[in-house]
Amino acid sequence: MRTLTNISAVPYSTFRFDAILSSVHELNSVSELDSFDVDTAPILLGEGSNTIFLQDLTVPVCRFVADSKTVTELSADHVLVHVEAGHNWHQLVTWTVEQQLWGIENLALIPGSVGAAPVQNIGAYGVELADSCLYVDFYHWQQRKVLRIAAGRCQFGYRDSVFKHSLAGKGIIVAVGLCLSKRPSAVLAYKGLDHLPADATINTIFEQVIAVRSSKLPDPAVLANCGSFFKNPVITRQQYTALREKYADIPGFNQADDSVKVPAAWLIEQQGFKGKSYGDVGCYNLQPLVVVNHGSGTPQQLLTLIADVQQKIEQAYGIQLEPEVRMLNNSGQLHD
Repeated sequence: MRTLTNISAVPYSTFRFDAILSSVHELNSVSELDSFDVDTAPILLGEGSNTIFLQDLTVPVCRFVADSKTVTELSADHVLVHVEAGHNWHQLVTWTVEQQLWGIENLALIPGSVGAAPVQNIGAYGVELADSCLYVDFYHWQQRKVLRIAAGRCQFGYRDSVFKHSLAGKGIIVAVGLCLSKRPSAVLAYKGLDHLPADATINTIFEQVIAVRSSKLPDPAVLANCGSFFKNPVITRQQYTALREKYADIPGFNQADDSVKVPAAWLIEQQGFKGKSYGDVGCYNLQPLVVVNHGSGTPQQLLTLIADVQQKIEQAYGIQLEPEVRMLNNSGQLHD
């Protein structure tokens, strides 16, 4: 285990606000977790691509950085890929494409670690982690052991899971099990991929996802950001029908329960926020759903932007936008 004290938060958040972290503990094995002191529930962190530190943090940060993977044959057509939580997500996707293993190629270029993926139930281009996940291995602080949680018990939803609710603060994800296919299983219905032929190769899909994402989303290493900042709101069919009467071109995507998902980017752009800045914090000029830090942004600038966006969307559409990004105060509590 490596422990760092009183260090800058800049390397630990892709939004790069310069707070101070009191301590960061990097653990490499379950045996190190067994000896880790959890009298104070730590803040769990992967690669910081979905976390913003609004203030200096007084509680410890815990990172599980083990990153091995193993492959087990499940059947003639499927394999189990068991991946430790510290593995970089995009590097995993790249490897599965090289191995011609289908299932997560649409999730290319999503920043962050494998361990963070189930918490958010990451998704893009018509695919979610839940579609391939078999189980999540979760180290429980109190029980001092690894619990294997079957995907059906993870309560996966849109950018949601049990790890945000009843298991929040109870432990840390140490590995994920994915069921991937040796046979083609292309998902091409989403805009940006829908022009590809039905027999598109896994490499073609992978490369197209990267091209589309790169054309709209800034590289966090170049321009500080945490990807999509707000969740796409899901509203009732009745609410959507009423909005269509007033805004005929409002897009919507039908959900299995007859609700409708509305693109937050469309709502934000319609209200004039695309490219708008509050000091050094603003909505990206190519994709307003992404909030960026141009270098010297402050937490107050970010919070003002969030409040203004939420107020304008609420007034215009009766929809309350929720941040997808985790924003933490000095005691590690989520900012409301």
